[in-house]
Amino acid sequence: MEKVNSQALKYHLWASADILRGHIDAADYKNYIFGLLFLKRLSDVFDEEVERILHETGSKKIAYEDRDYHDFFVPKRARWDYLKSLTQNIGEAINKANDSLEEENPETLEGVLSAVDFNDKDRLPDHILSQLINHFSKIRLRNEDLEKPDILGDAYEYLIAQFASSAGKKGGEFYTPKEVVELLVDILDPKEGMRICDPACGSGGMLIQSVCHLQGKGQNPKNIALYGQEINVGTWAICKMNLLLHGLQSAKIRRADTLREPKLLTKGQLMQFDIVIANPPFSLKNWGYENAQNDPYKRFRFGIPPKGYGDYAFVQHMIAIANPKGRVGVVLPHGVLFRGGAEGKIRKGIVEEDLLEGVIGLPPKLFYGAGIPACLFIINRDKPKERRGKAFFLYGAGDYQEGKKQNKLRKEDIEKIVSAFGEYSTIDKYCRPVRINEIRENDHNLNITRYIDVTEQEENIDIQKTIDDLKKLKEEYKNIDRKVSGYLRELRYRV
Repeated sequence: MEKVNSQALKYHLWASADILRGHIDAADYKNYIFGLLFLKRLSDVFDEEVERILHETGSKKIAYEDRDYHDFFVPKRARWDYLKSLTQNIGEAINKANDSLEEENPETLEGVLSAVDFNDKDRLPDHILSQLINHFSKIRLRNEDLEKPDILGDAYEYLIAQFASSAGKKGGEFYTPKEVVELLVDILDPKEGMRICDPACGSGGMLIQSVCHLQGKGQNPKNIALYGQEINVGTWAICKMNLLLHGLQSAKIRRADTLREPKLLTKGQLMQFDIVIANPPFSLKNWGYENAQNDPYKRFRFGIPPKGYGDYAFVQHMIAIANPKGRVGVVLPHGVLFRGGAEGKIRKGIVEEDLLEGVIGLPPKLFYGAGIPACLFIINRDKPKERRGKAFFLYGAGDYQEGKKQNKLRKEDIEKIVSAFGEYSTIDKYCRPVRINEIRENDHNLNITRYIDVTEQEENIDIQKTIDDLKKLKEEYKNIDRKVSGYLRELRYRV
């Protein structure tokens, strides 16, 4: 049997969206397609394990009923062959299949599959669900069928990106463009043995990229502890499935509002991490201003952000959960660099405590549904000696590949930024380290163009040469004029 390659799998999975088109909103495709994909994968791997166990033990009872022999135990009502045989009440059957999977595998799947309701016949009538099941039945997702172990996780990431693009503004709520994720992870440079947290983890891309970064550096990708929190139940479920399909079962992802109800705790105190990384919602309005007045975890020691701008609430939470040697990388709108009032006071506190390691300006239109300029804020609670008393400013807004809807960072753009940040040196019109004294003189305004001169130098004009050239042209014109007049006189004489 020919193995499934990455391109074929991506094409097949994306084609499933065509079945749903016109029945439900594009923003909701992901919930149903991801749910069925995950269900099909678990069922196929269970069948594969059953065949192996039967071959090894000869016992059907052990193969079909002994939970210890399976990574995920799939009960009869959740097996794909059973679901494929149904013609009526398919949505109800899928819901029951998901419930039973969660009951049998509570440690890893509790709440993950039941987050989506398939039993809505107005939106998902039986004939549509039957088409979807038949479509997924055309491709087998056992381990032995896949060309490489990681192609299912890659295909899942591809689908997330496609759905984010189709969903427009809503896409930005659960997906950060892969290139931005790669850039931020490369700057923070996670290493094996670290604890990494994304407190606004969306579909989990930053945590997965951290593992990929270790693999790329030849380090052990299993020797890392991943944590996250996500408020949206559907996005949380997608994140859990994404991590599981990438083989990251040990990741601990909590479901709740990070600012109002942080769930990653140890003995009632905030857990501490080596790296904290996130792309929180830009300028969140209803972020929990009232709760912050009496925050039991004392996260807002630089000041409470304004009611309508939650950016510095996330920043301060991230600083609070970074350990004494920890680093923070966060995507923020440009407004946080210069807005005054409470935000100006918070910004001043962060700068004066020498926590700010860098501010990196990004190109426009990188994010789904957000045309406003964005930047990366890099915090370091234990700066190297040579970087103390300074912050690094980099103007990266001019290097990108232009697209119709979204612009994109190219590989060379990412490498240029990472290299410049690593060297922490001055490049004309691009980047330089700035002493805190200079930032202080600018009233702690962090607008990048205050520190990086990005104006194009006008070409020097040689005024005398210009005058001489004009005189020369005038003389040439006189000569031409005399010749034309002579030709006209001659023509008149002949006439």
